[in-house]
Amino acid sequence: MTQLHHNLLADLDRAHVLHPWTHFDSFERDGATVITRGEGCHLWDSEGRRYFDAVGGLWCTNIGLGREEMAEAIADQVRTLAFSNTFVDLTNSPSARLAARLAELAPGDLNRVMFTTGGSTAIDSAYRLVQFAQAAMGFEGRTHVIARRDSYHGSTYAAMSIGKRKGDQRPEFTYITDTIHHISAPYIFRPETGEADEDAATDAFVAEFEAKIAEIGAEKIAAFFAEPIQASGGVIVAPKGYMRRMWEVCRRHGILFVADEVVTGFGRLGHWFASEDEFGIVPDVICCAKGLSSGYQPIGAMIFSDRLWEAMAQDEERWFTHGFTYSGHPVACAAALKNIEILEREDLLGNAARIGAYFQARLRELRRLPTVGETRGRALIACVESVADKATMRRFDEGIDIGKRISDICEAKGLMVRPIGHNNIMSPPLILTESDADFIVDTLEAGIREATDALVREGVKIG
Repeated sequence: MTQLHHNLLADLDRAHVLHPWTHFDSFERDGATVITRGEGCHLWDSEGRRYFDAVGGLWCTNIGLGREEMAEAIADQVRTLAFSNTFVDLTNSPSARLAARLAELAPGDLNRVMFTTGGSTAIDSAYRLVQFAQAAMGFEGRTHVIARRDSYHGSTYAAMSIGKRKGDQRPEFTYITDTIHHISAPYIFRPETGEADEDAATDAFVAEFEAKIAEIGAEKIAAFFAEPIQASGGVIVAPKGYMRRMWEVCRRHGILFVADEVVTGFGRLGHWFASEDEFGIVPDVICCAKGLSSGYQPIGAMIFSDRLWEAMAQDEERWFTHGFTYSGHPVACAAALKNIEILEREDLLGNAARIGAYFQARLRELRRLPTVGETRGRALIACVESVADKATMRRFDEGIDIGKRISDICEAKGLMVRPIGHNNIMSPPLILTESDADFIVDTLEAGIREATDALVREGVKIG
């Protein structure tokens, strides 16, 4: 691609596109990197530079990019049936087959599926479903939900209100605040409970949950929303036993448990779904997207239990008045079916578990660096948290923007990692190899060292 063409694309984008999470000042000044091609774990920009994408798109390119059989499956479905709506009493073959496949893969009696356009709309659908189902079970007053701080559940209205990640909820927008409540994230690196011991921390987190339920009134609470691992909030991995105990509290109080597996579903932790296989719970609802099609088509799903379906279906006059034009889109469903076939045939879940263990071990080596406070994650989801002082875990001033400094240096070295505040986050494709993991960690280490050296030259106190 010529420099002229590159400049034209960048200028067109800057003149016309409102990007998700636009920071107006820097966007007006710098514009965007134009990505033109992707293959496997790599991306190329319009100037011909190649990057290893350790972000995995946005947690989603599980099978890698450029798969010919995915292209053929999508093209074949376009030729056969490019679109058909699924409202009321219409369906199509890919939608019906994918729903059945998800029912096979999901835990327990989660055999009912509503297709959405992505993760955010799956969460909004779950928000509506839990209120509808509670009313159908005779609990019309159960309209409140509880979620956690440092969570991210999407950017549609209800999803953004349920999430509570620092900086996401801007004063220019409005949010649901009267019926959505938040408790602490189970973050024992910097525990809000003041407990560093895992068992004591879990006790404190569960006690806080019980106290919040008592404050609101269990008879008013429809559901608890939780990511098995809080992904965009900093890859927060709860202490052992936390998820199971929170689920048990929900069952005791008649509160539905909604597992947001938009990131953790379809192999990132080495399982189809993490809720049962990794954390020992069977939620009432699972929301998924991203790895469902590995990003080849926009699709999400809300998978829920037969128990909820039966409660909602018992009144023959009842209508579930919610859905989307593109629910069960035949092309998106065909892509998801082929994606699941590839994940299974190539044992990419097993690869995620095996290479993920190696990747996490290599990342732990970075803890010897003076500005790495913690590395954390499981399998192929990981975070490196930077600190200015390891003894006190004091963070760098926000104006330093340490995560972005590191990611910019890594990008210049051909590696994409995601900066979120003081964190650098990774979710590489499930096709990762040991040599790929070595490249990520070695390049990231070089980036951290270079960023630290620059800060020292600037007079920033380290340690």
